Amino acid sequence: MTSYLVDTHILLWVLVDSEKLPVKVREIICNPNHEIYYSVASMWEIAIKYSKGKLPISGAMFLHYCEQAGFKKLPVDERHVLALENLTRQEDSPPHKDPFDKIMLAQAKADSMLFMTHDRQFTYYNEPWVVMV
Repeated sequence: MTSYLVDTHILLWVLVDSEKLPVKVREIICNPNHEIYYSVASMWEIAIKYSKGKLPISGAMFLHYCEQAGFKKLPVDERHVLALENLTRQEDSPPHKDPFDKIMLAQAKADSMLFMTHDRQFTYYNEPWVVMV
C-alpha cells in the first residue's frame, strides 16, 4: 500500500472536481492500493484564507468533504516539526516562504509518505518524497 499526502491546492481541485486536476492525480486517488491523506495543516491554511475572504470553503467544510471522500487525516506532531530541520533544498533555489508547504513536506518525510503537489517550488527540494503532478 502506497500512502500519499496531498497538497492543499490539489485537495481543493479534487473536492470541487476542477478541470485543473491532472489525470495522473485522479488515477492515484482512485487506485485502491493507495491511501490518501490530508494534513491538518491544510485545514488550518484553508481556515485562514476563508476568514480573509480568499476562499469560498471553510475549514469545517474542507474537513467534512475530506471525510466524505474517505481521505485520512494526518495531524501535525513533534516528529513532523523536527523533520523541518532536515529538509534539503538546492543552494541556488529561490526562497520558499510558505510554512504550510514546508510542514506538509516534513510530515511526508517523517512518515515515509509521498507528497503529491503541483507547486513548482518543490522542484528545488532534494527530497525523494515529492511527487510532482
